[in-house]
Amino acid sequence: MSIRLGYQIPSFSYPGGDPIRIAPTVVQQAREADAAGFDAVFVMDHFYQLPGLGDPSEPMLEAYTLLGALATATENVQLSTLVTGNTYRNPTLLAKAVTTLDVMSGGRAVLGLGAGWFELEHQQLGFEFGTFTDRFDRLEEALAILEPMLRGERPTVSGDWYRTESAMNEPRVRDDLPILIGGSGERKTFKYAARHAAHLNLICDTAEIPRKLDALAQRCEEAGRDRATLETSYLGFVMMAERADDAERLLHDHLAARGTDLDSLDDEQRRRVTDRMFVGTPDEVAGLVKERVLDQGVDGIVFNMVANGHEPGVVEMAGKALGPLVGKG
Repeated sequence: MSIRLGYQIPSFSYPGGDPIRIAPTVVQQAREADAAGFDAVFVMDHFYQLPGLGDPSEPMLEAYTLLGALATATENVQLSTLVTGNTYRNPTLLAKAVTTLDVMSGGRAVLGLGAGWFELEHQQLGFEFGTFTDRFDRLEEALAILEPMLRGERPTVSGDWYRTESAMNEPRVRDDLPILIGGSGERKTFKYAARHAAHLNLICDTAEIPRKLDALAQRCEEAGRDRATLETSYLGFVMMAERADDAERLLHDHLAARGTDLDSLDDEQRRRVTDRMFVGTPDEVAGLVKERVLDQGVDGIVFNMVANGHEPGVVEMAGKALGPLVGKG
C-alpha cells in the first residue's frame, strides 16, 4: 500500500442542484483521478455536510454505498473513506463492509478510521455520541475486533462497548487490507496509528506538522515500531486554475459563500483561515505543497478541490502538477 497522491470528494453540491447529476459528476472525478495516476480516491463518512464546506442540509451520500459504485467505475485507484466515523457502525459490520468493497474492487480497499466527532449528526440521527474519552475508548475496542477480522482471524471480545464470539469475515481476497488512521491527536490518535495502521493522514495547520511528526515518532518508539514503516499524508484544500487571478477568485467565492469576507481580514486572520489551502496556478500550488508539506517530512498529499473539482479536466490538471512531487508521472 502506498498513498502519496490522493483525491478527496467532500461535496455533492454541484451547479444546477439536480440530484440526478450527482452520480455522473462524482464518477467523472473518480475516473479522472484514476486516469491521472492518483493512488487513492477518498470520500467522507458523513450524513450531513460539514461546517466550513456547506450547510448541513446540503447533499451528502452514504460512504460505503458510494465507494461500492466507484469500485465499478475505476480500475486502479485505492478506495477509502477519509475517514470512517467509528461511532456510526458496529465494528463487525464495518469489517464486512470494507472487506466486501475489497472483494468487489479487486483488492483496492483501505479502511480509513477515526473516532467520530460531528455531534449534530449523532444528535439528530440517533447515534450515541458520548464524551471525547468514550469515543476514543470505543475506537480502541473496535480496532481489537476490526484488525483480526481483516486478517482472517476470529476474534472473541467482551468489552465495554462491543461483544463478538469467534467473529467470521468471509470472503476475503487478502489478509493485509490496510488500515489508515486520520486525525491530529498526538496521544491517542497517533498511538493507535503506531499500533494498527499502515498510514496516518494528518489534519492540522501546516505550521504544526514538525511537532506532529515528532510526536508520531515518539508514539512509534513507545509501540516498538520503526517510524519509517508508517506512511504519512496531509489533507489540504486545493484552489487551482490556469490563471492566478481565477484561483484567487475561487478562494474568495468559496469563503464568501460560507460567510467569510477574505478582504476584511488582517494578515493573521487570513493566515488562520487559509492555512490548509493551497491556492494558485498549477506551478504555484506545487511549490506551496512542496514547501509547506513535503519538505517538512510528510510522505504525501491528499487534497480536495471543493471549489472546482467537478469541472472536467481540473482533477487531471492537479494530478499533473502535484504527481511529480511524490514520484508520480
